[in-house]
Amino acid sequence: MGSSKTAQALMTKFNYEEKGKRVLLVKPATDNRDDTIDEEGRVHTIVRSRIGLKQEAVALAPGDSIGALYRSMNAKEPVDVIICDECQFLTAEQVNEMKDLADESDVPVLCFGLRADFMTQLFPGSKRLFEIADSITEIKSVCRCGRKATVNARFDENGEIITEGDQVLIGGNDRYEGMCYRCYRNLIRRRDNGR
Repeated sequence: MGSSKTAQALMTKFNYEEKGKRVLLVKPATDNRDDTIDEEGRVHTIVRSRIGLKQEAVALAPGDSIGALYRSMNAKEPVDVIICDECQFLTAEQVNEMKDLADESDVPVLCFGLRADFMTQLFPGSKRLFEIADSITEIKSVCRCGRKATVNARFDENGEIITEGDQVLIGGNDRYEGMCYRCYRNLIRRRDNGR
C-alpha cells in the first residue's frame, strides 16, 4: 500500500500506447471498489490510483481464462502487451496462463500487486508469481517512521490493528497502511499489552 504501484501500471500503459502499442489492461474482479455502473446497468471495471489516474480495464473472475481473453482480443486486433493490476488476487492457474502467454506468444506480461497480506502471508497469486516470474522489481514504499514499508497493516473502524480474519478485505487508506515490520510488531505488542 502506498507504493504507487497502480500509478506505475497506468503510466506503463500510457507509455506503450504512446508508442502505438495496444495494451490489454486487466485486474481481478475481486477488487471492485472503483467499478462504476452506467445508466444502462453495465458494470465498468476501473483501475484507479490514489493520485487520480484511472483507466477502464477487463475484470478477471477466478475461473476466467486470461489466455482465452487474449486470443479473442488478439484475433480482432493484435495485443502488444498485457498489464495486470492487483495481481495478488489472481489464481495460481491464471498466473500460469500469463507465464505461458509470455513464453509461447512472446507478449510482454507486466503484473503489479502486493506481495503479502495484512498477516504477512503471501497471496496465492503473488506466491505463484514469485515462483515463475522472469524478473521481479520491487516498488518501494515508506513507513511513517521513515523506514522501508514491507507490511500492509489492516485496521478496524476504530484505528486498532487487526491480525486475523479473511485474507481479502477490499479497502484503501481507510483500512490499510504500509509500514515497516518493526512498527507493525510494535502496534501489535501495544494492542496485546493493553497499550
